[in-house]
Amino acid sequence: MHRLKLIAAAFAALLALAGTAPQASAQTVGYAEAIRILAQSCGKDIQTYCKNANIGNFGIQKCLQENASKISAQCKVDYVRVYDLLQKRHAAQEAVTQVCNRDAQQLCSLTQGGSVGFVQKGSILKCLLKAQPSVGKRCNQAITDAGYR
Repeated sequence: MHRLKLIAAAFAALLALAGTAPQASAQTVGYAEAIRILAQSCGKDIQTYCKNANIGNFGIQKCLQENASKISAQCKVDYVRVYDLLQKRHAAQEAVTQVCNRDAQQLCSLTQGGSVGFVQKGSILKCLLKAQPSVGKRCNQAITDAGYR
């Protein structure tokens, strides 16, 4: 159980870093999958080198950075990969409103009830998910990349 908490803390550090991101691409990762990847490839390293690291305040992340020369190659690769995929997911979530705006106006005008973003309200997103066959390719991809489907 302690190991899972350490992995979750490392993951939380990754999430905090994923605040700004480049344009999204077709592959992203959800939080559960990110934890699974990091637990599999970094769990032993975290247990070995960061067992006593403070879970808060990026303690696990700092510990991994301080022990970078000792951390397994697979952990390093997966850490960077998961960080990148989380950034892409965040960027996709930020972009989905803009990418799907035309589809939302055409297909969900009765649901819209004003100009409030559909991701926050959820009703427009539900409408677009139901109207999937009629939704444009870019919007459908943005919804998928954002993890809403």
